[in-house]
Amino acid sequence: MTDSILSLRGLKKSFGPTEIIRGVDLDLRPRERHALIGPNGAGKSTLFHLISGNLTPTSGEIVFDGAQIQGKAPQEINRLGLSRSFQITNIFPKLTVFENLRLAVMRSHGLQYTFWKFIDSVVRVREQTEHLLERVRLQSRARMMAAELSYSEQRSLEIAMTLASDPQVILLDEPMAGMSNEETDYTAQLICEVTQGRALFIVEHDMQVVFSISDRISVLVYGQVIATGTPDEIRDNAAVKEAYLGEEVLA
Repeated sequence: MTDSILSLRGLKKSFGPTEIIRGVDLDLRPRERHALIGPNGAGKSTLFHLISGNLTPTSGEIVFDGAQIQGKAPQEINRLGLSRSFQITNIFPKLTVFENLRLAVMRSHGLQYTFWKFIDSVVRVREQTEHLLERVRLQSRARMMAAELSYSEQRSLEIAMTLASDPQVILLDEPMAGMSNEETDYTAQLICEVTQGRALFIVEHDMQVVFSISDRISVLVYGQVIATGTPDEIRDNAAVKEAYLGEEVLA
């Protein structure tokens, strides 16, 4: 599709004789929120690893903004405008919230090797860090150690770190995992706010969140996409009900 910001074509990944991703074709449109759902073991995280450069495909193409990116290093893909968060919170617990986010901002400016005693003098880094803290509502936690944040606040910090490179596409891998209902509602609203104007590709098991925030949904079962459509189309898809969701989830 010519209007896609990210396209997967014939994507496959095998580990020895075991084929995990078995020929995935998928398109992510600019500024859309696209969810990837499927049972445990379907290959969702593997697919994210392939897109973000943590794994190399066995075959197939990954095209981001018109250029093939399969086989490129994660940091190179990030610089092109695709940023990813992981299932497990990826922060430095013994640094403050501000310091964690500042590191992400420094990387986005190519300043990750700058000696720390001088970094406070870099105005653009400080201002961008403060702006991102405000966007994810963590200004009051700036001087707190990251380990002292609540779980949902840690995920908010990681989302801010994902935004630091000003990406066109954001990949979020189960951002609501382990959250209470209240934390889930808060984080879902935050994700909708901070991804405005960007494309979001999200793996999430909370079906209420998936159906409420997604423009389109793709269903991955045993390494293959069995359906892609709007929430209503996926809700009414008999093959999806049989393979994954079930009537009770869609009621």
